[in-house]
Amino acid sequence: MPARSKAQQKAAGAALAAKRGEQDRKDLTGAARHMYDSMTEAELEDLAGTLHKRLPDKVKGHA
Repeated sequence: MPARSKAQQKAAGAALAAKRGEQDRKDLTGAARHMYDSMTEAELEDLAGTLHKRLPDKVKGHA
């Protein structure tokens, strides 16, 4: 599942770093903390690895 926005990709990268022990979990906020709690490392890798060339900065609302 590719990221839908640059903001989502960035949050996934932060959550992935925490899952791997490269960053403290307590430093995560908002979407990154939710992703850390609810997604596997493989799912986070997929989101964080999305090419962001054509992604919008943010997506309004969520589906």
